[in-house]
Amino acid sequence: MTIDINLLPWREEQRGRRSRRFYLTLGLMALLGLGGGYAMSRYYAHQYEAQQQRNAHVRQETRQLDSALLELDELESVREQMLEQVEIFTNLQLGRAQTVHVFSDLVTSLVDGVRYTSLRRQGGNLSLSGLADNNRQVSDQLRGLDAAASLSEPSLSEVEAQEGGERRSFSLSVSQQMPESGSDATEESP
Repeated sequence: MTIDINLLPWREEQRGRRSRRFYLTLGLMALLGLGGGYAMSRYYAHQYEAQQQRNAHVRQETRQLDSALLELDELESVREQMLEQVEIFTNLQLGRAQTVHVFSDLVTSLVDGVRYTSLRRQGGNLSLSGLADNNRQVSDQLRGLDAAASLSEPSLSEVEAQEGGERRSFSLSVSQQMPESGSDATEESP
């Protein structure tokens, strides 16, 4: 007798289990892939948002830095103005003592019989006009101005006889000399 074993249903069953396992594994892998893809997209979206926040922070700090730089520029210009004013005040303070020296030298060098009618100052130059009784007094006045410590050598520009010939009008110019050291000028200033 021959035994007939029919293996086809068993093979079909095994093939069906393998197919189901394959499709189940394929479905699980697809779900795992989709889940991984979703997780990666969420991760990148989170990273993108974090980068956007960092960029916004950098922009905000840049704006604050720009405003601080503008304020610094304004303070720098104020500082420059203040330095210029300090320099002007210093020059005025030194000039005050120099002016006192000049007037003192003008008074001490004044010869009897000579009087000044006008005095003009432009920068460091003085223009003097005056009257004298004779030419000798004009010459003595020039020597007196030349001997003054705060004045340089005077330059006579004109001498004219007044009406009647008894008086002489003269015009001269002389330059101021700055003191030898700045401490002398500040020591004598009131």
